[in-house]
Amino acid sequence: MTELKRTPLNATHRALNARMVDFGGWDMPVNYGSQIEEHRAVRTDAGMFDVSHMCAVDLNGPRTRAFLEYALANNVGKLQTPGRALYSCLLNPEGGVIDDLIVYFFDEEAFRIVVNAATADKDIAWFNKLNAERGFGVAITPRRDLAIVAVQGPQAREKVWQTVPAARTATETLKPFNAARVANTPFGDLTVARTGYTGEDGFEIIAPAAHVEALWNALHKQGVRPAGLGARDTLRLEAGMNLYGQDMDDAVSPLDAGLAWTVDLTAPRDFVGRAALDAKGAQRTFVGLILQKENGKAAGVLRAHQKVDTAQGAGEITSGTFSPTMQESIAFARVPKGVQPGDIVHVHIRDRAFPASVVKLPFVRNGKVLVG
Repeated sequence: MTELKRTPLNATHRALNARMVDFGGWDMPVNYGSQIEEHRAVRTDAGMFDVSHMCAVDLNGPRTRAFLEYALANNVGKLQTPGRALYSCLLNPEGGVIDDLIVYFFDEEAFRIVVNAATADKDIAWFNKLNAERGFGVAITPRRDLAIVAVQGPQAREKVWQTVPAARTATETLKPFNAARVANTPFGDLTVARTGYTGEDGFEIIAPAAHVEALWNALHKQGVRPAGLGARDTLRLEAGMNLYGQDMDDAVSPLDAGLAWTVDLTAPRDFVGRAALDAKGAQRTFVGLILQKENGKAAGVLRAHQKVDTAQGAGEITSGTFSPTMQESIAFARVPKGVQPGDIVHVHIRDRAFPASVVKLPFVRNGKVLVG
């Protein structure tokens, strides 16, 4: 039996009596007692997540931009200001999603990508293959000496500034999807990005692994609540954000996963998977569902792989949960083209088909419910 990998905060989670689970080969906290309270802390105040299982990868060299323009479906040509970040899919030649990731631009010879934990080894091998085949000469360096803490919620930025005063000057005017480097803090040299996976404002902080426990404890003292994978999943689902391996994978096109906005097909640029996307286009539609109530109560909980019947044919739920914010059962579904917001579909839960309303994603952003 393979031993689970551990982040630098593993002992900290255990000291907080976290319930630990195997998450893609990593020993990770699912909650610290109440998933609902952790979810609400992020929506109303500030919560923090250990996302150090994700991997930062530095790419350096004079042809790094050209390499990423070829390797990624989104166009890093958009990254012109130091610190600017871009969300993109990494595709195979068939147009399937190898991973979804964030790429940061620091200068023409220094970019950083942050990839998902379960796909990190696969991603790095793929980057190395493309780099070697095309002779880009990019130095590709996984940074397992770094850890990542996501601090999210309406009070997240203020509480980070209280914890790391030096970060305020560098990040107070930072726009979403931008990052700043903050040197010589008590927690080492930090990269602070105004990004996240919850639908709330906040920062994702990349810190030296040797200092991340001190950073976590300092944030905790400022009232930032530790939150686990359970709350992270309900928050990202409310926010309309995909999870790799559930909502898309190597066999699913980003055009069929609600991720067309992460693919730049307008620029005259060749990238891996483009020919397949151009040839096939979108085959399916990606929508949100809200299960209709029976006698004022939720009729069940929407879950992945439940069948969805529509007037245009059958579809399937990819992710589903009970929304703590909305007090409704919600889901993402991949359904036939032609299904529209406002339509009523039927979801198979056990041996019955229940009506659900089709809505436009996201369900919740910045603490506000966006769907009726």
